[in-house]
Amino acid sequence: MNLTPTQVLVALGILAGWFLLWRIRSWKRRRTLEASRASSRLLSLFGRVLFTAALIVGVQWVVVVAAPGNHGLLLAVLGIPALFAGHGLTKALTVVTVDVRGGRR
Repeated sequence: MNLTPTQVLVALGILAGWFLLWRIRSWKRRRTLEASRASSRLLSLFGRVLFTAALIVGVQWVVVVAAPGNHGLLLAVLGIPALFAGHGLTKALTVVTVDVRGGRR
């Protein structure tokens, strides 16, 4: 088989084009996959937050209905989740600055 240099270059160009198209498709596929993972993570987090909140509210409701006269139990059942929520909100909303000094040690 005798191939001219032009035919070899055309064949190499076609192979390079196919390879480039394959890489572009894999990049797009990876970006799509990462975007779907991020949305599923957000949905999963939202579901866990709702479940935990429903559990806390359910326990609080049972205690408020079953033992309205026990003030220590009411304080514990209502206060402890409030402390955890306050800690989480404070951590999430606090802006911490880092001072970087330009000197040497």
